[in-house]
Amino acid sequence: MRRRTFIEGIAVLAAAWPLAARAQQPARPVIGYLDSRSIETVVDRLRGLRQGLKETGYVEGDNVTIEYRWAEDRMDRLPLLAAELVSHSVAAMIVAGPTAAFAAKAATSTIPLVFMVGSDPVQLGLVTSLSRPNGNMTGINIFNSELAAKRLELVRDLLPRATRIAVLVNPADASLTDVQVKEVDAAARAMAIQIKVYNADTRAEIDAAFEAMGRDRPDAIFVGITPFLAGRRVQLAQLSAFYHLPAVYALRDYVEVGGLISYGSDIVDSYRQAGLYVGRILKGAKVADLPVMQLNKFELVINAQTARMLGLTVSSSLLSRADLVID
Repeated sequence: MRRRTFIEGIAVLAAAWPLAARAQQPARPVIGYLDSRSIETVVDRLRGLRQGLKETGYVEGDNVTIEYRWAEDRMDRLPLLAAELVSHSVAAMIVAGPTAAFAAKAATSTIPLVFMVGSDPVQLGLVTSLSRPNGNMTGINIFNSELAAKRLELVRDLLPRATRIAVLVNPADASLTDVQVKEVDAAARAMAIQIKVYNADTRAEIDAAFEAMGRDRPDAIFVGITPFLAGRRVQLAQLSAFYHLPAVYALRDYVEVGGLISYGSDIVDSYRQAGLYVGRILKGAKVADLPVMQLNKFELVINAQTARMLGLTVSSSLLSRADLVID
């Protein structure tokens, strides 16, 4: 009887060991990701994010979980989605674009937030200092809006006689758009170029903007930097070809789907850097000790096939400066 009782006791303990072992394992940290676009538009960029996490020892689905929230181009949904992530008690949050960053900032003052924005985050009002961010925010300045003059120079290299440039922006992303328009206007004045701003906040409004440009016939198009327009890059490239209008962009994504030329930061690397920052935060780093990173790796990408379709001759000197020529 005693022997049977002893054996039954051992069996109970053996069955309990796996449960006890699981209970002693540390909880898997959860990262929040907030984006105004849809997942289809940022698949390559997310690979960069996961690479950055991996470099700090975190693998999604293994020892870290990522909760994604997509606004599907509806900016008004961002505050609700940010609140949802906060309710999940995420350990840190990655926010793509200034509108998502402001929504997250309004939702929490304690959870570390890592943003990715294309303009100076101090000028945008996200942080008060680049070297020592205040509060719970730091991140990556993709540094694309500040390159307006360089992109206009590229237009002049391709079209020496260009004097009228259409500027396509997204008015819903007001904080970023206002900065960009000022940058483009200042650069255009210095080069004796006239600009006309066209607004688009939906797919239909993009179509309408190009119809207007088709009537106005500018020499080229300067496409502004916002998550929404980046998400509509295939539509923009197709419409530029349809209306026979050369366009310059900030990101190579556009050129890879048929756009003419781009000059800007390596966007996939910016996501990798964001992953590195979040990994460091999960390991105990404080936001105030993580200065806003300003990317200084820029790339010039040219689609030679699109240039030929538009009847443009790309000079050998410009081709030699390109980091990538798509032919």
